Amino acid sequence: MTAIKKTSTIQENKQYALAACPVTYVMERIGGYWKPIILYHLSHGDRRYSELRKAIPAITEKMLIQHLKQLETDQLVIREARPVVPPFVTYRLTDAGKGLLPVIDAMATWAMKNMEGAFS
Repeated sequence: MTAIKKTSTIQENKQYALAACPVTYVMERIGGYWKPIILYHLSHGDRRYSELRKAIPAITEKMLIQHLKQLETDQLVIREARPVVPPFVTYRLTDAGKGLLPVIDAMATWAMKNMEGAFS
């Protein structure tokens, strides 16, 4: 993967947008296809990795791992690994992650109102 030049104009513009626009900040944290879906499934309580894989069958292992790491880095998810064999890892929402649940619920409500006939 190519390294990102931190002093590039595009990176400066991105940093400005993150600081100036709250929507940009939120989208940087939960944007993309899979992150909101992962947060939705974690809204129902702690989940093991295998439970998330079963709940989101279309996601690849690589994408699930990658997004869980990003959500953990952004302090929206806590990864708890217990030192046992086989490994026992659970994921749960942080307080900041729980604070996003009204946003996720609003997205689901909007979808229920607007998706009728969208796939016909």
